[in-house]
Amino acid sequence: MIAGRGRALSRIILAFALLTPFAVSTFPDRAAARPRAHGRVQAADARAAVALGPPVPALGGKRAVSRQAPRVDAKRITKLLDRFLAGRPGPVTAMVKDLTTGGLYRYHRGERLITASTAKVQILLALLLRTPWKKLPAQVRHDADLMIRYSDNHAADRLWLRIGGAPGFTRAGRKLGLRHTAGVPGSCVDLYCWGITRTSAEDQVRLMRALVSDGSPLPAKDRDQALRLMGAVIDGQDWGISAAKCRGDRVALKNGWLKRVSTKRWAVVSAGLLRGRGHDYAVAVLTEGSPEVGYGIATVEGVAGRIMRSFRKCRT
Repeated sequence: MIAGRGRALSRIILAFALLTPFAVSTFPDRAAARPRAHGRVQAADARAAVALGPPVPALGGKRAVSRQAPRVDAKRITKLLDRFLAGRPGPVTAMVKDLTTGGLYRYHRGERLITASTAKVQILLALLLRTPWKKLPAQVRHDADLMIRYSDNHAADRLWLRIGGAPGFTRAGRKLGLRHTAGVPGSCVDLYCWGITRTSAEDQVRLMRALVSDGSPLPAKDRDQALRLMGAVIDGQDWGISAAKCRGDRVALKNGWLKRVSTKRWAVVSAGLLRGRGHDYAVAVLTEGSPEVGYGIATVEGVAGRIMRSFRKCRT
């Protein structure tokens, strides 16, 4: 839920067909987004070796061989992103972490933007922290499928109630290591307010890491179920960080798009995992202020692609 390239615009036709009233509902603008200052980056953003936990096993379940994280030229990436985003409206924050080596990059680390439908991943993990997948009733499993693969808002509402609403959402986030993300209580028009949850790119990367780390509070079988759903998002909603994949990569993601009636502008978000060639990359890009969804998708994909090309080169 919740210019640019032809592929993104063509894909959005189906995405619009799937929009429910949430996408055009009025949400209170609880906190104004801070303006982005192009060409400036916090000192911490220029350091590429700040850890969010130890390396995790690469795809396939085998423990990755300990290796030194390759140098990530954060200043160069920041310049690339500043040039790309110059003139594009709204704040942007992003982070990529190579979960295998620990290498990382952050862009505008201090921004706190809304999750839109990416909050549905945390709702799912909160559900699984309470009840293992195999013990969930069939209807609840079906709601989880609808929520992640189809971004169904009313299924998300039902699961939101099942996890205990905003307090249950926030407690789950703390168990998963999140530091900047708290549930919003109450209702926003005809849905609950999970879509305007403010978060950081860093917290979204922590959430993705919890899906593949042996140190996760979630058992492996439940993590696998979440990855299965995120790896089977329907056509038309599989844009975003997937634009940065290499041939042979496995992608697990959840995207969000939300029109804020207060500004008539769109929040467009993508978070997930790119897994291949012995590496797991956790990627999160959050944006606000786009005039159209397709424009926001182009921004997200442009940011993700530019960062990932600095981490690796795809083999042709």
